[in-house]
This record gives sequence, structure tokens and C-alpha cells, in this order.
Amino acid sequence: MNNRILIALPLAAMLALPALAQTSSSDQSNPSMPAAQTQSNSSSAMQPGATSTDTATGKAPLAPPSREGFWGRVNPFARKNYVKRQTDPIRDRVNELDDLTATNSKQIKDTDARAQAGIKMASDKANEADQHAVDAGNKATMAQQSAQQATARIQTVETVVGNIDQYKASNQTEIRFRPGQTMLSKNAKDALDEMANGVKGQHGYIIEVQGFASGKGQIAIANSQKMAESVVRYLVLNHEIPVYRIYLVGMGNAPMPSDETAKTKRISGGRVEISLLKNDLEQLASSGGTTASAMDQQQQPK
Repeated sequence: MNNRILIALPLAAMLALPALAQTSSSDQSNPSMPAAQTQSNSSSAMQPGATSTDTATGKAPLAPPSREGFWGRVNPFARKNYVKRQTDPIRDRVNELDDLTATNSKQIKDTDARAQAGIKMASDKANEADQHAVDAGNKATMAQQSAQQATARIQTVETVVGNIDQYKASNQTEIRFRPGQTMLSKNAKDALDEMANGVKGQHGYIIEVQGFASGKGQIAIANSQKMAESVVRYLVLNHEIPVYRIYLVGMGNAPMPSDETAKTKRISGGRVEISLLKNDLEQLASSGGTTASAMDQQQQPK
């Protein structure tokens, strides 16, 4: 029996030496750890629900696993419950990080969608503003053109009003009569037809009819008056020229210049001078119609 005891003692010593060596190495590896850190680690381990702002999940970091059993952290004979207790906190933290990552991804997508919607809305508003600006520019151009046309129209009207009583000779016809005759010949009627056809539908004209007759005194004046009246009667009855546009005068045996350089001379027989005089009213009417048609074309929708 003494022999068995002698054999068992060395064997126990050999088994105890590794455990003592592991314990001493673990104690020597952490000789300078502050008491506050040890207390903090112990308090974190004691309070698993504590929070921290230094981590993504807002929770305190996981505390290192405590030493358990004879083998410490390296336990070749660890059981399933022990391993589960060690890995459960890690698995919970991983699940929390996955949830947090998914939440952040969703928030990023929502933010990006709102940003894209805002950018599109701003772009649409900018395009709409550009279109309004183009329309406003076109309207301003049209208004400027209308103002210029109105200014030209006003200037034309002012010119016409200033010269309303200024008539210019545009056509002149002379009809000859034999002595003592007041009837119109065919050639005279043809000349009057040509003049009357040129003034149909026009405005701003008058017809001046002057009769001249041979003889003396009141007899010459009466004869010239009759010849001029025959011309007026033909224009009114055959061409419906208003009487108020015709001015008649019997000049009798008044002298007439044969040309610009010759001396005046008296005539034998009779003659009637018909002069067509016009002012600027016809020009004003034509320009007004052109301006109105141009403005109508501008105002038509495109």
C-alpha cells in the first residue's frame, strides 16, 4: 500500500502543475487593470440592459466571458448549456445589427425617393416658369408691334386731319360744246364714264365742274352754267355720284391760260372742265384696313 501512495503522489503533482501554471499566467496577464475598469465590467455584467451612445445599437459592449470551472476560458469539457450561454448575447447583438441595418436601408431609400420627388417637382416648376417666360416674351413682342402700328396709325391720322381740306388734282377732263349747244356728245359721255368709274367706292374726293361760254355778261354766265349743269346731271343720274361731292360754277367768258408761258385768251363756243380732286382720306382707309388685318392675324391662335 505504501507503494501505491508513493506512485499516486507524483501523479497528482503532475496533474496539479498545469492548473497552477494556467492560474498564475492568467493572474499575471492582468496585474495592472484599474479597479474602476474592473468595477465597470462587473457592473456591465451585472446590468445587461444598460445603454451606451458609443455603439450602433445603443447598448453597452459585451463583457468578456467570466472564468468558470477548473479550466478557465478554455474548457475542453464545456457542455452545451455553457456554450449556449456564451453565444446567445453575440447572436442577439448580430440580430439587432441586422434589424438596425435593414431600418437604415429603408430610411435611406425613403429619403432618396423624397429627394428625387422634390428634384422632379422643382424641375417641373422650372420648366413651367420658362414656358411662362417665353409666353410673356411673345406677348410683349406682340404688344410692342401693336404699339408701333398704333403709333404709325396715329401719325397718319394726324397728317390726314391736318390736310383734310387739302385736295390734290388727280384727273382732269375737258368737254367741248358748239356755240349755243348744251347737250352732251358721245365722246363727252365716254369721257365722263371713264372718270366716274374711277371713283366708285372711294372716299375723300370731290368733283369740280367749271363751265365757260363765249359771249358777254350774264348771257355768257348763263350759258356756261347750263353746260356745267348738263355734266352734273349726267354724273348724278347715270353714275349715282352724290351731289354733295360735286361743286359747279359758271365762269361765263372768263379768260383761260392756254399754257404756263402763253398769255390768257378767250374762247369761242363753250367748254366744261371737270377736275377730280382727292385728299388723304382714301389713303387713311386703306392703311387702316391693312393695320386691322395685320392685328387680326397676330391675335389668331397658333
